[in-house]
Amino acid sequence: MLEWGAFQAQTGAMIPSNWYNIVPDLPAPPPPPLHPGTRQPVGPDDLAPLFPMELIAQEVSGERFVPIPPEVLDVYRLWRPTPLIRARRLEKALGTPARIYYKYEGVSPAGSHKPNTAVPQAYYNAQEGVRLLTTETGAGQWGSALAFACAQFDVECQIWMVRASYDQKPYRRSLMQVYGATVHASPSTLTGAGSKVLADHPDSPGSLGIAISEAVEVAAATPDARYALGSVLNHVLMHQTVIGEEALQQLPEMPDLVIGCTGGGSNFAGLTFPFLREKLAGRISTVFRAVEPAACPSFTRGVYAYDFGDTAGLTPLLKMHTLGHSFVPDPIHAGGLRYHGMSPLLSHMYDLGLFEAVTRAQSECFEAGVRFARTEGIVPAPEPTHALAETIAEALRCKESGEEKVILTALCGHGHFDLAAYDRHLAGRLEDYTLPQDRIDQALTELPA
Repeated sequence: MLEWGAFQAQTGAMIPSNWYNIVPDLPAPPPPPLHPGTRQPVGPDDLAPLFPMELIAQEVSGERFVPIPPEVLDVYRLWRPTPLIRARRLEKALGTPARIYYKYEGVSPAGSHKPNTAVPQAYYNAQEGVRLLTTETGAGQWGSALAFACAQFDVECQIWMVRASYDQKPYRRSLMQVYGATVHASPSTLTGAGSKVLADHPDSPGSLGIAISEAVEVAAATPDARYALGSVLNHVLMHQTVIGEEALQQLPEMPDLVIGCTGGGSNFAGLTFPFLREKLAGRISTVFRAVEPAACPSFTRGVYAYDFGDTAGLTPLLKMHTLGHSFVPDPIHAGGLRYHGMSPLLSHMYDLGLFEAVTRAQSECFEAGVRFARTEGIVPAPEPTHALAETIAEALRCKESGEEKVILTALCGHGHFDLAAYDRHLAGRLEDYTLPQDRIDQALTELPA
């Protein structure tokens, strides 16, 4: 019986041998992270308590291509290359002349794109003798991926799962435990950061910012422990570029429009960066569009400023589009998109005008997810339904105009662990939330001076 990767390779696609680093190709370099005390750019010594040196080197690398270690490729072969599929039945149902393709990452062991970076992060930590990795997770996709990756390299794993998702998705928690991880609801009483939140807000639904604070606190205080992040940072986005590199091989025609959902930015970056390379070189004229939840709109309603990446202020200062590190999003079902900020690299690129950003409400997104499931047969995770909602809207605009636009989107994970949210949608109990401006304004008053 062929491995999935071997079967895919027979169809013409190959796993890339390198990750792509877009930074050297940008028209201007991104602003550096700053030490919150000195306001000077952070150096390797500042990051060493949290990350292994190889990942620190990748974070600041000036190389366009970084070789993927053979040990990482060996694990990738369990599911990569992932399929690129034309959504013909969705096109027919919409009556659109647009041609819609989607890159499906739900075939990975964790059911999402997250193992693309979890595996190399676990590998590099194991190479440096790290005994324990800590992390946060929102929807549970990243936690599942890191738990799986740690099992491959015999590293212990502790995960702080945002309370709203911890309660909504018990089987995601079970999957992490099957892979061998210990899972805590965040905020928890196990850390100073979590205890402080609970003292002020005993019923807090949690947020990615709070969970990051807890995981960072434990990693920094524990010998032989390090922290792993599932999005936001440069090396994470770079690891995800295997998605776009494969898509470039697989597509029979170049896209006019590439659409992806954004929370921290890894899925969107992974699909778009290789195509952006081609556009920056003048070889294509593709438009790129990020889609974020209306309840957590960091691109479209946040400010571009230096801010902490976590709630407690334990991280370096990152220049990013942010709603303020104290902002706690409402418990929308797209838990992986409930982050107050956006990747600094993507924020810089958005500021340069390299892509667009729009928002979608969750009821429209779940409706798109149901429509996709009933035509293409795959139940999407809540996060990529944002990209699907925008894809469907664009396809219907093409129906009106008659334009035969080629659209590529990222179906970054399946929704098998999200059926409780689909139940609420089908029962008419899923409410949209319009974020009041005063909540954003209040959080922004607490930006670092």
